[in-house]
Amino acid sequence: MKHDLFYFGCGVTVVTQKPVVAVTTGETVSIDCNLGTVTGRVACWYKQIPGGVPQFVSYYHHSHSSPTYGTGFSSPKFTSTHQSTSDYRLTIKNIEEGDSAVYYCNTWDTSYFKSLLKTLRPPVLTVFPPSSAELQSNKASLVCLSSQSGPFADVTWMSGGSPVVTGISTSTAVKQPDQTFHISSYLAIQASDWNMDKVYTCKVSLGSQTAEKNIKKSECLTEQQ
Repeated sequence: MKHDLFYFGCGVTVVTQKPVVAVTTGETVSIDCNLGTVTGRVACWYKQIPGGVPQFVSYYHHSHSSPTYGTGFSSPKFTSTHQSTSDYRLTIKNIEEGDSAVYYCNTWDTSYFKSLLKTLRPPVLTVFPPSSAELQSNKASLVCLSSQSGPFADVTWMSGGSPVVTGISTSTAVKQPDQTFHISSYLAIQASDWNMDKVYTCKVSLGSQTAEKNIKKSECLTEQQ
């Protein structure tokens, strides 16, 4: 069975990619990105399923020892490499149906990252509980809103102190008029787990700065009284 992986370039400089790649499940695919004449910038990769929000996959610079990955993406399935100071490649191994998507290549000036790391502040988190209407339909989702000083962050969820690996959907950063960035992360859970008063934690790491916030049903009820 064939699944198409569509991708094209965007960013502050012109990047070049081929328009379409079709592969069979179980195979390996490599997506190339050329940054043109620039040599001091990172190659950033995003994945967008039609109708969904873009997901940050990774960013990589030829001087780095390894890529930096977004939530839900890691080696060895996703690998970022370079062939030159301006030619980069995203490799996806063992293709599955869920890998079919639009893959964007973007680039940022590395001097921006260096100056950004010096001014990073801990993210400010707000976590929202499931709505009563949602719970009545036996569904539940938690929302974590992160307000932060930089565009890239690693968002993770925990339940009772253990990492959650499914049911997570995290948006890319949206720049605000005050020059901060907002990221929204959604966690789908069982309504029964929420009613059992389980503790859920949203954790956001931005460089060396980390913030986390807990939420559970009983505390939400107390705050509403």
